[in-house]
Amino acid sequence: MDYQPVVVRKHARPATTKHNAESRYWRQYRHPVFIKEYAPVTSVHFAPSKPHRYAVTAATRVQIYAPRTQKVTKTISRFKDVARSGCIRGDGKLVVAGDDSGLIQVFDINSRAILRTLDSHKQPVHVTKFSALDQTQVLSCSDDTTVKLWDVPSQAAITTFLDHTDYVRTGQVSTSNPHHILTGSYDATVRLFDSRTGECEMVMGEPSGEGSTRNTHPVEQVLMFPSGTVALSTAGPILRVWDLVAGGRCTRAMSNHQKTITSLAFNSDASRVLTGGLDQMVKVYDVSTYRVVHTMRYPAPILCMAISPDETHIATGMSDGTLSVRRRQPKASEPAARDLFSATSLRTGAFESFLGGALPALGQGRVKEKRKSKPVGDVDELKVESKRKKSLREYDRLLKNFKYSAALDSVLRKNVPPTTAFSLVQELVHRDGLRTALAGRDDVLLEPVLRLLLKHITDPRFGEMVCDVANVVIEMYTPVLGQSPLIDTLFVRLRKKVATEIRFQKELVKAKGALDMLLASAALSVV
Repeated sequence: MDYQPVVVRKHARPATTKHNAESRYWRQYRHPVFIKEYAPVTSVHFAPSKPHRYAVTAATRVQIYAPRTQKVTKTISRFKDVARSGCIRGDGKLVVAGDDSGLIQVFDINSRAILRTLDSHKQPVHVTKFSALDQTQVLSCSDDTTVKLWDVPSQAAITTFLDHTDYVRTGQVSTSNPHHILTGSYDATVRLFDSRTGECEMVMGEPSGEGSTRNTHPVEQVLMFPSGTVALSTAGPILRVWDLVAGGRCTRAMSNHQKTITSLAFNSDASRVLTGGLDQMVKVYDVSTYRVVHTMRYPAPILCMAISPDETHIATGMSDGTLSVRRRQPKASEPAARDLFSATSLRTGAFESFLGGALPALGQGRVKEKRKSKPVGDVDELKVESKRKKSLREYDRLLKNFKYSAALDSVLRKNVPPTTAFSLVQELVHRDGLRTALAGRDDVLLEPVLRLLLKHITDPRFGEMVCDVANVVIEMYTPVLGQSPLIDTLFVRLRKKVATEIRFQKELVKAKGALDMLLASAALSVV
């Protein structure tokens, strides 16, 4: 009969949420690149089309970055005042931005030429966005309390909304209906407008509402789900969920940040929402339960944040002028990795998307990989397969030769995990060889045994076995106590640790008894 190796017992550990599947995914965004700007970064926006270049707005300029290299490819600085809300159009060809003088400008992203100038606002314009469904329209929100929807070719305002009574610092055109516009204002309200009628269809967060729906802080950000039926808003440290189908009823109000939430962003399929705040935190929510599934820390208060459509980059702008870009390496099975060299990238002239990858030569089509040919032998050739025997570990070899003391010494080293050491001890107990392994030891050989017992006496996984081994050691070596100061000190420490653990267990029993009495009395009072 072949020798059966020692079975190392696996001990169950308490489940933790720190390294669950959700957390592991978001931890893939690592090795952040920090880029220092001259002023606070107030806006970051990724282009919806490949290669997903992103516009960073800071001071009096808008810079276009290449996501592959994190280098500036274009700088647009033709502003008279502080620039705001640089936004790239869906096809990646145009950029729109406002400034603190109230001027809105549309630029060609390649030549940086000014194509259109929209001059109607009288105060700073903090929001300029292209409509996702009609790329000839631009939404603007201003500190003059007005919201405008512009027709870019004619440079004229299609509709002007005048219902807000304070600064309008956030707004969005619905991605499911080009006529619906969601805005948030410092008058503590969220409003849904219809560009066909020019009227406000819905008001959310009025002071006359119920307690959970009342906004007591200025509305910093709004975000509408792709379906157009649910909206999110942030006012102070509170994130609210609004049901637009039910007339703008507040269904959730969450306060997971310590300070004001300044940015909102969806992932590619809107199954997760990311929030960034002045408490230097980015939190990830699962929209099915609205629970926080991950948290990222940053070195300064966050003013803006965006995640790329292919979920490979998270860009964050901070109040100290730092731009942080975290990158995730996508797996080969993900569509974003397979569709890297798309026709869209070629049409937009995005040569930087090809950096770091090899392109096939023109006219050659796909390049086939060379495969090693398998050797072909004689048809009548007979191949004898041989199974390689698994080599035994050192303690298994010693146990096989009945060298119990040497086997125990081999698992008392520092690099051996305690599960292996106590599995071997258990095997020695089964073989009735524990006393043989512990017998005849001097102070040098007995020291590692006592240190192992001292280290794991309070570990619930090994506590019972440690007590059994300690009883054997004390019984065998009591006659020689007092001959080695080191061994005597280890025995005294072991005794003190056991006494401390006993006192702790007694306190736990008292606390458990008190809780049982309270729960029993509570149950009787309910009955």
